[in-house]
Amino acid sequence: MATTILSSAQSAVKNWWISLLLGILYIIAGVWVFQTPLASYVSLSIVFSVFIIVSGISQIAFSVSSSNEMEGWGWHLAGGILDLIIGILLISHPLMTMAILPFYIGFWLLFQGFMAIGLSFQFKSADVPNWGWFLFLGILTLLFAFLLLANPIFAGLSIVYMTAMACITAGVFRIFLAFDLKKIKNKFS
Repeated sequence: MATTILSSAQSAVKNWWISLLLGILYIIAGVWVFQTPLASYVSLSIVFSVFIIVSGISQIAFSVSSSNEMEGWGWHLAGGILDLIIGILLISHPLMTMAILPFYIGFWLLFQGFMAIGLSFQFKSADVPNWGWFLFLGILTLLFAFLLLANPIFAGLSIVYMTAMACITAGVFRIFLAFDLKKIKNKFS
């Protein structure tokens, strides 16, 4: 089992920088949301729509470029396609998006949190030392997602701050992941 995961990771590590880029984008989005808490929902929906579209395209590119070498690449592809569809829905319906933005972001973050938790257990079985941090950050992302989904009508500053914290948490996870993938790449190069 650990050999399969490591062989999948070996082929995936050539694109470790994509995870780093996504992490930086998540953190930038989170900081932007913190700095502009009173921004309109329209601008917030446009920024997140574009951000989720870029995230989806990046994940699709990662999975397609690793499809010949990585076992289970379809899960990354599915995540990218889901992000792309959500982003397109968000950007194409801005007025509707203002009303249901908390649900979109909440479910998107829920998916990201579950992906992080699943990856942490794969890393645990492959004896990657920092797997516990991945699990912690995945659970933290899920917590923010559940808080957002539990209070969707409670718009205003709390939804803005929960969204910002969830993006920053997801960004930190992606950056940790990128550096661990780079270490694996260097180890097997």
